[in-house]
Amino acid sequence: MKLHDLGVSLDDLAAFAVVAQSRSFTKAAASLKTSTSNLSHTIRRLETRLGYRVLQRNSRSVSTTEAGDELLEILKPALENIGTALETLEESRDRVSGTLRLTLTRQAYEAVIRPILPGFLAAYPRAMVEISIDYAYRDIVADSLDAGIRLGEKVEQDMIALKVGPELRMAVVATPHYVAQFEAITHPNDLMRHRCINYRMIAANAIYAWEFERLGQEVAVPVTGPLTVSEPDLMLQMALDGLGVAFILDHEAAPYLEDGRLVRLLEEWTPPFPGFYLYYPSRRQIRPILAALLSMLRSRR
Repeated sequence: MKLHDLGVSLDDLAAFAVVAQSRSFTKAAASLKTSTSNLSHTIRRLETRLGYRVLQRNSRSVSTTEAGDELLEILKPALENIGTALETLEESRDRVSGTLRLTLTRQAYEAVIRPILPGFLAAYPRAMVEISIDYAYRDIVADSLDAGIRLGEKVEQDMIALKVGPELRMAVVATPHYVAQFEAITHPNDLMRHRCINYRMIAANAIYAWEFERLGQEVAVPVTGPLTVSEPDLMLQMALDGLGVAFILDHEAAPYLEDGRLVRLLEEWTPPFPGFYLYYPSRRQIRPILAALLSMLRSRR
């Protein structure tokens, strides 16, 4: 029969072991940072659920019964093993120190790192995190970085990669006023006749051609327009200001599509694609601080 079948908890068993070893409810209560009345209630509950007495007590002394002696002998090695395991975890926690250096885009920070950062810093008070917002490729090894976060298709083949987010989609958006002013957009090539907000890729020093796909047909459109930016967040702001058509991540556009400030176009041409991956060099040993981050990201995923 298992402990949970009896309704017995490890806390109750541990409390019994402390009382039995100290042979005093007062000393045991002080050690466990509880009151003697609470501790006495815990032992009574344990005995009720076990169906036999484990302690003999009177106004002057506490001793174990024969059944209590047997139970204590069984518990000792198990509780010692638990204590050793907790000490090991605490030592591991203490080893998570130093500075973790990450390179990522602002979108990756918002989607991946920002949600876990408070918990990470609370769990590892000796850890420091240095975040570099980059859109160009960074050489992790040459630049003394621990890891990077990029879209899956951008990760170098010689890196170990961990998927840290769901699939993403792009969205072609404009204000209702803009859509009402200009001719309809029913095919990606129609964008060539519109005021599109261009994005300059710093790494390639080139203007990004908007990429579309539908039923196996792929189309890359070198859009034109009066505005070009190197910061994706500006594309959203400019679209909201009615300055043209933007090509942005679907989840960034979602609140404005919902409240009607933006209209989505060409939805059937923007299928999902691989989302964000954290990548790091292929090494036999990784730093404890990076291992801790990877563990937290895996748990969240």
